[in-house]
Amino acid sequence: MAQTEQSTATAGTDTDTADVTVTVTASVASPRTGGWLAVVAVAGATFTVVTSEMLPVGLLTPLARDLRVSEGTAGLTLTLTGLVAAVSAPLLTPALARFARRPVLCALMAVLGAGNLLAAWSPYFAVMLSARVLVGVGMGGVWALAAGLAVRLVPGRSVGPATSLIFSGIAVASVLGVPAGTYLGELAGWRMSFVVAAGLALVVLAALAALLPRLPAERGIRLGGVLRLAGEPRVATGLGVVALLVTGHFAAYTYVRPVLEELSGASAATIGTLLLVYGVAGVAGNFLSGAVASCSPRGALLAICPVLAATVCLMPAVGGSAVTAAVLLAVWGLSYGGVSVATQSWLLAAAPEAREAASALFVGVFNGSIALGAFAGGRAADGFGVEAVMYLGAVLAAGALAATALGRAPAGDTR
Repeated sequence: MAQTEQSTATAGTDTDTADVTVTVTASVASPRTGGWLAVVAVAGATFTVVTSEMLPVGLLTPLARDLRVSEGTAGLTLTLTGLVAAVSAPLLTPALARFARRPVLCALMAVLGAGNLLAAWSPYFAVMLSARVLVGVGMGGVWALAAGLAVRLVPGRSVGPATSLIFSGIAVASVLGVPAGTYLGELAGWRMSFVVAAGLALVVLAALAALLPRLPAERGIRLGGVLRLAGEPRVATGLGVVALLVTGHFAAYTYVRPVLEELSGASAATIGTLLLVYGVAGVAGNFLSGAVASCSPRGALLAICPVLAATVCLMPAVGGSAVTAAVLLAVWGLSYGGVSVATQSWLLAAAPEAREAASALFVGVFNGSIALGAFAGGRAADGFGVEAVMYLGAVLAAGALAATALGRAPAGDTR
């Protein structure tokens, strides 16, 4: 049975006292009743929503061909999903603040599954875009709510590792979901990749329903409080770093398949293998960066940004063979694998008294940046050739490095 606690505290910022009701009703699943199993289920949810968002990256070429659009236009499937998630996260968080988290998360997973099934059926590009709207709604809501659940599911000494595990679902999806979808699309067609993603959403829904405690609403949040939190200097710096780094990454990574095809003439099977190399390195990067970010988010980002910028910039120059492309993709994955945990750790440290509000802003900016990156990359690819997306990504990653070094870090992070 879940342990239930009630307490009342005074918020530490003007934003929270004006717009956040801080009567806390926390439902904490004890270790005896499967708190860690609940954490794994939430990590499964974050993995599924981000995998669903990223699927078009590895399927871009056949998807564009079958729906009779250019690869740049097909990239809008990622842009639209990111935009919808960016808007839905800060809107759904206060709108659903009164409801228990378990039924809300289950409902959002059902929306995600429906979106993936509609994408698999899509006979026209307009239908595909409609499907991606549903995916964006499910993703924005799940990601925003999941970020603050670890503290309610495990004892205090385990909150750090549990939070890293939840965020690892995002990182693992970002780096493994794409190659898995690419392999499946090569074997059974791109539509089957979306069918499998829909089935995974339903499996995770069942796991959440079975393993999560009810988790009554923790606090009342108003939209004004969420938006005003963005003006706090440490939060604003973190959001700026997210915007630059994620926009740069997705400007390049959305079009990595056509870039590899043009540079090395790689087949779909070879590209799937190369992306798997990227993915394995990315998983390692997630946990390496997570260990550093728990003490110093700025320190982790000061290492990530220059490596990412240099690797992306080198891809057009030396990525012409499968071997060099594999090395560059491994380094790329190692650096980007730590982005979500490092940037989310920054924002949670910058606003520890407003976790869900900070997470809603993080998800909004992160996904808006995915959309902007995919859009900007598409325009660069259509206007200047696919190699141009790599240089665009490198410039934006360098901008993220400057923002990290010069901006306001969370209290206690002096690196």
